[in-house]
Amino acid sequence: MKKKPDEYRRNPHSVTLINYHFVFCPKRRKSVLVGDVKQRLQEIIFELCTEHDWRLIALEIMPDHVHLFLEVDPTFAPSVIIKRLKGRASHHLRKEFPRLLKLPTLWTPSFFCATTGNASTETVRKYIESQTGK
Repeated sequence: MKKKPDEYRRNPHSVTLINYHFVFCPKRRKSVLVGDVKQRLQEIIFELCTEHDWRLIALEIMPDHVHLFLEVDPTFAPSVIIKRLKGRASHHLRKEFPRLLKLPTLWTPSFFCATTGNASTETVRKYIESQTGK
């Protein structure tokens, strides 16, 4: 049974609902997240979500930035999540797409992260989904 994004995560010691909205960009905000690169980045994100039991609420990969909305276990700090995402994506994408080696690094070192509560989950999801085509 698939869990809803606003459904509480329960384990023997806690009940939580931690949603993070991340935004991160390629170095120099280059429009490199298109075509096969975009598809492969999406696959990498799906793999990480499965491995770590992160619930993907929304994902939009724009040519020059990524919006990611996750529900996570409280043992994962935002900095750890983004480090794992950027690290694995950079490793695989630069290996599989040599044209990305023109950039000194794939990602900027910075990122945006905000938490959301129950009331604004739908609002953030709609905002991310509305980013397509902009």
